[in-house]
Amino acid sequence: MKRGNHRKFGRETIQRNALYKALATALVDHGRIETTQAKAKSLVKHMDRLITLAKRQNLNARRELAKQLGEKAVKKMMDEIAGSYVERKGGYTRVIRLGQRKSDGAEMALVELTK
Repeated sequence: MKRGNHRKFGRETIQRNALYKALATALVDHGRIETTQAKAKSLVKHMDRLITLAKRQNLNARRELAKQLGEKAVKKMMDEIAGSYVERKGGYTRVIRLGQRKSDGAEMALVELTK
């Protein structure tokens, strides 16, 4: 990956990592989440890496996932989600545009795990 080629969302690194952790954990727990389009596009890239990592099914992968997800989400990712994507080589998530949010006009999107 080219250095610096990512969205910053007006946050410092630690805050941005916490944002990704919260979004990824929510996506694993619920299967789909609604967020802004920019965050959705960034989350897809992040989640694809995590699912590819989970497909390895070893202790090191579990520990790396534990850095990026909550405890329950790691278990669900390793046991349920990664197993359903064994034959698939990518495209684990889908972004569906929802239009503008009424309050501030931000473009909204629905992110969901594909089946």
